[in-house]
Amino acid sequence: MDIAEVARRSGLAASTLRFYEEKGLIASVGRDGLRRRFAPAVLDQLAMIALGRASGFSLDEIGAMFGPDGRASINRKQLAAKADEVDRTIKRLAAMSKGLRHAAECPARTHFECPTFQRLLRAAAGGALAPTPPRLASRG
Repeated sequence: MDIAEVARRSGLAASTLRFYEEKGLIASVGRDGLRRRFAPAVLDQLAMIALGRASGFSLDEIGAMFGPDGRASINRKQLAAKADEVDRTIKRLAAMSKGLRHAAECPARTHFECPTFQRLLRAAAGGALAPTPPRLASRG
């Protein structure tokens, strides 16, 4: 199928498809004049890329999930590490949500008189609420 059909069926812009091809995430199988042609399996690859992006993987990490033949070859340890990272993010965001909800409903005259809000401020100042930097995942 040509690039316009892949774009239509995947919902991605043709420029995104060309970028993914340039990054080595997908490969065209030839050209019809100036138009790139792709095998139908490219739609599965694009779905895998979308899932990886939604899960927080970088394009380089996603690229490593494809073998030379374009088939998925996913490192299970890498998936477990990403799941752990997502769990830490959820825990951090849940704590932040709880603190914000308390601050919104706190009966103290001002937020700065609220002990819970003060703890939230100290935690933020100490970096406890900063996003966790991504870990380097092994590719084994």
